[in-house]
Amino acid sequence: MKGDRVEIVIDAGGTSPRTYEITATRAGRRVEVDTRRGLVEVSEVTRSGTPVRTARFMSSRILALVEHPADEAPPAPSG
Repeated sequence: MKGDRVEIVIDAGGTSPRTYEITATRAGRRVEVDTRRGLVEVSEVTRSGTPVRTARFMSSRILALVEHPADEAPPAPSG
């Protein structure tokens, strides 16, 4: 769903960690997280399941992975 996003904090070996963010940028797209053999793969996919953009990270380097789902309902008009 547009607005879904995942934040990934990586230990890059330097003095400060690096933060990456993958966001569903268009209507009908969503963000999926897969864990496979020591890798974490974060992908923005279309309705049909075709990956648009993919990021891969070594699971041993990940400090935090936070999923932020989009609000499902738009705010109700007041008045």
